[in-house]
Amino acid sequence: MRRFAALVLCLGLAVAACKPSSGGGGTAGSPQDTGEHSLGNPQAKVTVIEYASLGCPICALWNNTQFEGFKAKYIDTGKVHYIYREFLTGDAPVASAGFLLAHCAGKDKYFQVVDAVYRAEAPLLESNQNAEKRDALIKVAQTAGLTEQQFNTCVTDDKALLALNDQSNKYATDDKIDSTPTFVVNGKPVVGGDEPALEKAIADAQAAAK
Repeated sequence: MRRFAALVLCLGLAVAACKPSSGGGGTAGSPQDTGEHSLGNPQAKVTVIEYASLGCPICALWNNTQFEGFKAKYIDTGKVHYIYREFLTGDAPVASAGFLLAHCAGKDKYFQVVDAVYRAEAPLLESNQNAEKRDALIKVAQTAGLTEQQFNTCVTDDKALLALNDQSNKYATDDKIDSTPTFVVNGKPVVGGDEPALEKAIADAQAAAK
Protein backbone atom coordinates (compact mmCIF):
# COMPACT_ATOMS: atom_id res chain seq x y z
CA MET A 1 0.00 0.00 0.00
CA ARG A 2 1.43 3.39 -0.94
CA ARG A 3 1.75 5.88 1.88
CA PHE A 4 -0.38 9.01 1.76
CA ALA A 5 1.47 12.10 0.61
CA ALA A 6 2.52 14.83 3.05
CA LEU A 7 -0.59 16.33 4.58
CA VAL A 8 -1.85 19.84 3.96
CA LEU A 9 -4.27 20.66 6.77
CA CYS A 10 -7.00 23.27 6.95
CA LEU A 11 -7.02 23.84 10.70
CA GLY A 12 -9.78 25.06 12.96
CA LEU A 13 -13.54 25.12 12.63
CA ALA A 14 -13.70 28.84 13.41
CA VAL A 15 -12.60 29.86 9.93
CA ALA A 16 -15.20 30.53 7.27
CA ALA A 17 -14.00 28.00 4.73
CA CYS A 18 -11.13 25.76 3.69
CA LYS A 19 -8.62 27.00 1.17
CA PRO A 20 -7.11 24.81 -1.57
CA SER A 21 -3.64 23.38 -1.23
CA SER A 22 -1.21 24.06 -4.03
CA GLY A 23 -0.52 21.16 -6.33
CA GLY A 24 0.47 20.35 -9.85
CA GLY A 25 -2.02 19.48 -12.49
CA GLY A 26 -1.77 16.72 -14.99
CA THR A 27 -3.34 15.48 -18.15
CA ALA A 28 -5.28 12.35 -17.42
CA GLY A 29 -7.24 11.85 -20.60
CA SER A 30 -10.92 11.02 -20.16
CA PRO A 31 -11.77 11.01 -16.44
CA GLN A 32 -13.40 7.88 -15.06
CA ASP A 33 -15.73 10.12 -13.06
CA THR A 34 -16.99 13.62 -13.77
CA GLY A 35 -16.52 14.83 -10.21
CA GLU A 36 -20.18 15.88 -10.20
CA HIS A 37 -23.09 13.99 -8.62
CA SER A 38 -26.65 15.10 -8.05
CA LEU A 39 -29.78 14.53 -6.00
CA GLY A 40 -33.34 15.71 -6.44
CA ASN A 41 -35.47 16.97 -9.28
CA PRO A 42 -33.43 18.12 -12.32
CA GLN A 43 -36.46 20.22 -13.34
CA ALA A 44 -36.56 22.16 -10.07
CA LYS A 45 -36.56 25.94 -10.43
CA VAL A 46 -33.65 26.24 -8.01
CA THR A 47 -30.28 24.55 -8.47
CA VAL A 48 -27.81 24.46 -5.59
CA ILE A 49 -24.25 23.48 -6.49
CA GLU A 50 -21.97 22.63 -3.59
CA TYR A 51 -18.21 22.65 -4.14
CA ALA A 52 -16.83 20.58 -1.27
CA SER A 53 -13.85 18.55 -0.13
CA LEU A 54 -13.72 15.38 1.93
CA GLY A 55 -10.57 16.81 3.51
CA CYS A 56 -12.28 20.00 4.69
CA PRO A 57 -13.50 20.09 8.33
CA ILE A 58 -16.01 22.85 7.61
CA CYS A 59 -17.53 20.71 4.83
CA ALA A 60 -17.69 17.78 7.26
CA LEU A 61 -19.36 19.95 9.88
CA TRP A 62 -22.00 21.11 7.38
CA ASN A 63 -22.63 17.55 6.21
CA ASN A 64 -22.85 16.14 9.71
CA THR A 65 -25.06 18.84 11.23
CA GLN A 66 -27.01 20.52 8.42
CA PHE A 67 -27.22 18.40 5.29
CA GLU A 68 -29.91 16.02 6.56
CA GLY A 69 -32.26 18.93 7.31
CA PHE A 70 -31.37 20.64 4.03
CA LYS A 71 -32.12 17.45 2.11
CA ALA A 72 -35.47 16.93 3.82
CA LYS A 73 -36.56 20.53 3.31
CA TYR A 74 -35.38 21.17 -0.21
CA ILE A 75 -34.21 18.06 -2.08
CA ASP A 76 -36.75 15.46 -0.99
CA THR A 77 -39.59 17.91 -1.61
CA GLY A 78 -38.47 18.59 -5.18
CA LYS A 79 -37.75 22.28 -4.53
CA VAL A 80 -34.02 22.07 -5.23
CA HIS A 81 -31.83 20.19 -7.66
CA TYR A 82 -28.65 19.60 -5.65
CA ILE A 83 -25.29 19.09 -7.37
CA TYR A 84 -22.17 18.07 -5.46
CA ARG A 85 -18.82 18.92 -7.07
CA GLU A 86 -15.56 17.46 -5.80
CA PHE A 87 -12.84 19.89 -4.78
CA LEU A 88 -9.47 19.25 -3.15
CA THR A 89 -8.98 21.52 -0.14
CA GLY A 90 -7.79 20.94 3.41
CA ASP A 91 -6.26 17.48 3.76
CA ALA A 92 -5.91 16.85 0.03
CA PRO A 93 -4.67 13.23 0.34
CA VAL A 94 -7.69 12.29 2.47
CA ALA A 95 -10.00 14.12 0.07
CA SER A 96 -8.49 12.37 -2.95
CA ALA A 97 -8.63 8.91 -1.38
CA GLY A 98 -12.20 9.47 -0.18
CA PHE A 99 -13.44 10.62 -3.57
CA LEU A 100 -11.71 7.78 -5.42
CA LEU A 101 -13.28 5.36 -2.96
CA ALA A 102 -16.73 6.87 -3.59
CA HIS A 103 -16.20 6.48 -7.34
CA CYS A 104 -15.24 2.82 -6.94
CA ALA A 105 -18.26 2.12 -4.74
CA GLY A 106 -20.49 3.06 -7.67
CA LYS A 107 -23.14 5.66 -8.40
CA ASP A 108 -25.77 4.13 -6.12
CA LYS A 109 -23.43 4.21 -3.11
CA TYR A 110 -21.61 7.46 -3.91
CA PHE A 111 -23.35 9.67 -1.36
CA GLN A 112 -23.29 6.87 1.22
CA VAL A 113 -19.49 6.80 1.02
CA VAL A 114 -19.18 10.59 1.02
CA ASP A 115 -21.30 10.77 4.18
CA ALA A 116 -19.32 7.97 5.85
CA VAL A 117 -15.99 9.70 5.12
CA TYR A 118 -17.29 12.96 6.56
CA ARG A 119 -18.47 11.14 9.68
CA ALA A 120 -15.05 9.53 10.12
CA GLU A 121 -13.61 13.03 10.46
CA ALA A 122 -11.80 12.49 13.76
CA PRO A 123 -9.38 9.71 12.71
CA LEU A 124 -9.07 11.12 9.20
CA LEU A 125 -8.42 14.80 9.88
CA GLU A 126 -7.19 14.94 13.46
CA SER A 127 -4.63 12.14 13.33
CA ASN A 128 -1.16 12.63 11.90
CA GLN A 129 -0.73 8.88 11.49
CA ASN A 130 -1.22 7.65 7.94
CA ALA A 131 -1.97 4.13 9.21
CA GLU A 132 -4.94 5.44 11.20
CA LYS A 133 -6.25 7.30 8.18
CA ARG A 134 -5.91 4.20 6.01
CA ASP A 135 -7.69 2.02 8.58
CA ALA A 136 -10.58 4.49 8.81
CA LEU A 137 -10.98 4.57 5.03
CA ILE A 138 -10.81 0.78 4.79
CA LYS A 139 -13.72 0.58 7.24
CA VAL A 140 -15.70 2.94 5.02
CA ALA A 141 -14.82 0.82 1.97
CA GLN A 142 -15.98 -2.35 3.71
CA THR A 143 -19.36 -0.82 4.62
CA ALA A 144 -19.78 -0.09 0.89
CA GLY A 145 -19.06 -3.72 0.03
CA LEU A 146 -15.44 -3.33 -1.09
CA THR A 147 -12.58 -5.56 0.05
CA GLU A 148 -9.24 -4.25 1.28
CA GLN A 149 -7.65 -5.33 -1.99
CA GLN A 150 -10.26 -3.41 -3.96
CA PHE A 151 -9.64 -0.41 -1.73
CA ASN A 152 -5.90 -0.57 -2.37
CA THR A 153 -6.43 -0.78 -6.14
CA CYS A 154 -8.93 2.05 -6.05
CA VAL A 155 -6.91 4.66 -4.14
CA THR A 156 -3.67 3.95 -6.01
CA ASP A 157 -5.17 4.50 -9.47
CA ASP A 158 -2.83 7.20 -10.79
CA LYS A 159 -4.96 7.95 -13.85
CA ALA A 160 -8.09 8.46 -11.74
CA LEU A 161 -6.14 10.62 -9.28
CA LEU A 162 -4.84 12.87 -12.05
CA ALA A 163 -8.34 13.18 -13.46
CA LEU A 164 -9.66 14.18 -10.05
CA ASN A 165 -6.91 16.77 -9.65
CA ASP A 166 -7.52 18.15 -13.14
CA GLN A 167 -11.24 18.48 -12.50
CA SER A 168 -10.65 20.29 -9.21
CA ASN A 169 -8.26 22.68 -10.92
CA LYS A 170 -10.84 23.26 -13.65
CA TYR A 171 -13.50 24.19 -11.10
CA ALA A 172 -11.04 26.60 -9.47
CA THR A 173 -10.18 28.25 -12.78
CA ASP A 174 -13.44 28.17 -14.71
CA ASP A 175 -15.91 28.56 -11.83
CA LYS A 176 -13.69 30.88 -9.72
CA ILE A 177 -13.90 28.64 -6.65
CA ASP A 178 -11.19 29.24 -4.06
CA SER A 179 -12.62 27.80 -0.83
CA THR A 180 -14.97 25.13 0.48
CA PRO A 181 -17.76 24.76 1.10
CA THR A 182 -18.98 27.16 -1.59
CA PHE A 183 -22.62 26.95 -2.65
CA VAL A 184 -23.89 28.45 -5.90
CA VAL A 185 -27.64 29.05 -5.88
CA ASN A 186 -28.96 29.76 -9.39
CA GLY A 187 -25.64 31.44 -10.11
CA LYS A 188 -25.28 33.30 -6.80
CA PRO A 189 -22.34 32.17 -4.61
CA VAL A 190 -22.67 31.60 -0.87
CA VAL A 191 -19.30 30.91 0.75
CA GLY A 192 -19.07 28.80 3.91
CA GLY A 193 -21.65 26.78 5.78
CA ASP A 194 -23.81 29.73 6.87
CA GLU A 195 -27.30 28.19 6.96
CA PRO A 196 -29.27 31.49 7.13
CA ALA A 197 -27.34 32.89 4.14
CA LEU A 198 -27.95 29.73 2.13
CA GLU A 199 -31.66 29.67 2.98
CA LYS A 200 -32.01 33.34 2.01
CA ALA A 201 -30.29 32.69 -1.32
CA ILE A 202 -32.69 29.81 -1.99
CA ALA A 203 -35.71 31.90 -1.00
CA ASP A 204 -34.55 34.73 -3.29
CA ALA A 205 -34.04 32.25 -6.14
CA GLN A 206 -37.49 30.79 -5.60
CA ALA A 207 -39.07 34.25 -5.64
CA ALA A 208 -37.19 35.23 -8.79
CA ALA A 209 -38.24 32.02 -10.53
CA LYS A 210 -41.99 32.61 -10.03
